[in-house]
Amino acid sequence: MVDSVYRTRSLGVAAEGLPDQYADGRAARVWQLYIGDTRGRTAEYRSWLLALLRQHRCRSVLDVACGTGVDSIMLLEEGFQVTSVDASDKMLKYALKERWERRKEEPFDRWVIEEANWLTLEKDLEKPGDGFDAVICLGNSFAHLPDFKGDQSDHKLALRNIASMVRPGGVLVIDHRNYDHILATGCAPPGKNIYYKSDLTKDITTSVLLVNNKAHMVTLDYTVQVPPTEAGAAPELSTFRLSYYPHRLEAFTALLKCAFQGKCQHSVLGDFQPYIPGQAHVPCYFIHVVKKTA
Repeated sequence: MVDSVYRTRSLGVAAEGLPDQYADGRAARVWQLYIGDTRGRTAEYRSWLLALLRQHRCRSVLDVACGTGVDSIMLLEEGFQVTSVDASDKMLKYALKERWERRKEEPFDRWVIEEANWLTLEKDLEKPGDGFDAVICLGNSFAHLPDFKGDQSDHKLALRNIASMVRPGGVLVIDHRNYDHILATGCAPPGKNIYYKSDLTKDITTSVLLVNNKAHMVTLDYTVQVPPTEAGAAPELSTFRLSYYPHRLEAFTALLKCAFQGKCQHSVLGDFQPYIPGQAHVPCYFIHVVKKTA
């Protein structure tokens, strides 16, 4: 169904700032269907993240790629102080709507929501004191940042800015899809999204763009079954396209350590379980937990 394919890759990108792949607003609406009910987080993800934050005695959390606010809402409901930022105003409007509708609840009344760019984060957002207890960047969000210059300088700058928001002793939790597997096989590892419980996703197709024989971009086409808006009508299939930089595990680990200037403790999980290279289970996502030591 060609008419329902949402081409969300930006046709033009400003000289400064992140390209907003949700700029037309349509993909943001379909994304809501893809992730499902904001309360419908997988139990494993919810319990893992809450346990991790409480283990590190985190109180203040910066959701540095909040999108529509699903993770932020979950943390607010669990009593955390949350600041949420995103570069896409089309995605932020869903978070702002939720904050307004729940404004009588104290955590939501104090919820800080700002439009911010990873490349200018220190200018866009005022850091509280030494920083936040925790910064999260989940759901394969960081991979949205392309590498137009071909030297990953924007990736390095963005990660330095994100790391600067973490207080000494605090943690950064950031993830990316298993691009090692995607680049080796041409397809994503089997299994459902580990974060969302939506049953509307029918298919995800993968394509890889090579530049000078090097993987430069991975494009995923998500086909989602859209429920009918009128009684008796048949559901429709809609596809939206998102593009990502294919971060390999070893290289991304090196980027993180560089962003913290080596002053960190780093661990990797595969789908919320400790990851051992060469293990039998192929994870869909790699999750990095970085504790700032100084």
